[in-house]
Amino acid sequence: MSGTVISKAVANLIRQEIQAIKAYHVPDPGDMVKLDAMENPYHMPEELMAEWMGLVKRAEINRYPDPSASKLSAALKSYMGVPENISSGSGCENSIILGNGSDELIQILAMAVAKPGRKILAPEPGFVMYNMIATFTGLEYLGVPLKDDFSLDMPAMLEAVETHQPALIFLAYPNNPTGNLFADDDIEKILNVAEGLVVIDEAYHPFACTSFMPRLGEFDNLLVMRTVSKMGLAGLRLGLLAGPDKWISEFDKIRLPYNINILTQVTAEFALRHAEVFEQQAATIREQREWLFNELSSLSQFDVFPSRANFILLRVLQGDATDIFEGLKTRGILIKNSHSAGGVLTQCLRITVGKPEENKLLVKAIKECL
Repeated sequence: MSGTVISKAVANLIRQEIQAIKAYHVPDPGDMVKLDAMENPYHMPEELMAEWMGLVKRAEINRYPDPSASKLSAALKSYMGVPENISSGSGCENSIILGNGSDELIQILAMAVAKPGRKILAPEPGFVMYNMIATFTGLEYLGVPLKDDFSLDMPAMLEAVETHQPALIFLAYPNNPTGNLFADDDIEKILNVAEGLVVIDEAYHPFACTSFMPRLGEFDNLLVMRTVSKMGLAGLRLGLLAGPDKWISEFDKIRLPYNINILTQVTAEFALRHAEVFEQQAATIREQREWLFNELSSLSQFDVFPSRANFILLRVLQGDATDIFEGLKTRGILIKNSHSAGGVLTQCLRITVGKPEENKLLVKAIKECL
């Protein structure tokens, strides 16, 4: 078939809104210091590797995994502090559903509510997958711009919620890519006026040290989403959604069978038994976040924004963000250039907090680029 014929076939078969978007791009870091993807930079300690490898060797990969990941679910529910019962006294329990990363959970939520005219709402800038998955599932996406200080524009948010009553509202807590926590009072106001579900996305909880999880049941439309990625297990692709069972049981109907593979189940259960190791890594990252914030803030060329995540966003005041981004690449360091997103992210760079030696290399390289 010629290219012209193939193009016509694509145009006829593929939805126009899918043709209009670009696939999610992940740059190849090669041998560069990787400070672009908000990962925990630490490996599993050597003293745990032998025990973990023994478990992996005994995993029955010739068999399908536990379809409900029951042991892992129980361990996660306990470790994540999911309240057993709804606080209203209705007798309804909180439940959880596991996903192949948070992305799958966002997609399950969207698929469950998708109907013509339904909408997803989130602050902008925010996690790009809220918008992309809305497109995938045929929902309209509404992005409400944040204020210049990255706080919620509450008049605009409340007007959008009351006018459109979106089926889903996503609030990242703390927000990606800005790193800040939205005010609890503002989130409560949104929960009170929203008729749809409000999902608090706590992907960066190990670094924020605050949560809406204990408040499950206080609001009938509140759900809380977590992941193990930021605690040092990004390669497992494991996310968790918690909330009243009346919602979770409906979402579970959409979850594909065996979505959590046996190696993920074995490894995550093992990691939770040694959670203190990963908690110490998170504590070190929080300490390094403060060091890096202070070092970058000492440079007059930047406006550096406080962060409750494992990354720092800064705005270039003197010079050009793209020039600095490219200069760092030539020096073997990869960060995220947020300038292309425009709006409040104009001239902004996002830097993942790495190991102490990586952070020192970064600061040295940045000074060379200025």
